[in-house]
Amino acid sequence: MKLTRLLVAVFAALLSLPVSAEDTALLIQLRPDGRYAVWHAGGKSPLGEEEISALEATARPEGGRPTLTAAGLAQAFETDKGMLIRLPALGPEKTLLIDHDGCGGIKVWHAQGDVNLTEDELTELVLSALPEGGKNIVLGRYHAKAYTTKIGVIAAIWKPVAKPGR
Repeated sequence: MKLTRLLVAVFAALLSLPVSAEDTALLIQLRPDGRYAVWHAGGKSPLGEEEISALEATARPEGGRPTLTAAGLAQAFETDKGMLIRLPALGPEKTLLIDHDGCGGIKVWHAQGDVNLTEDELTELVLSALPEGGKNIVLGRYHAKAYTTKIGVIAAIWKPVAKPGR
């Protein structure tokens, strides 16, 4: 149990660091239709923590009351896999998934990002995932390691650095 808490804390710290397109994390969730919903860790959130916290207080399964934010009107939806925030003024694909890390900090997942994997690659990650991290997987030019969590599979993805002399 202590090892699991340590891994969660370390992984949460890694997710909070700024990432490039070469190093990132994805959250993979199974949708009711059997396909995957993929959330991206990279990118700057259009909402601040105070606005997210205020929206979180209004979240309902059917959608909370629309609230004016710095990014236009937003609406929060409570789900069993995190809180969804829809931001229609920013476009049809602008949805955020909000989760909390092991220390209670807000983690923002974006509906779009730089790393876009195939269904087969996503399936490979999901099947390899373990609570303490599955085996390292090669996905084209990326490497990945997948972890099971309460809200889905989190995959740490990186582009390997060439060893000197190669």
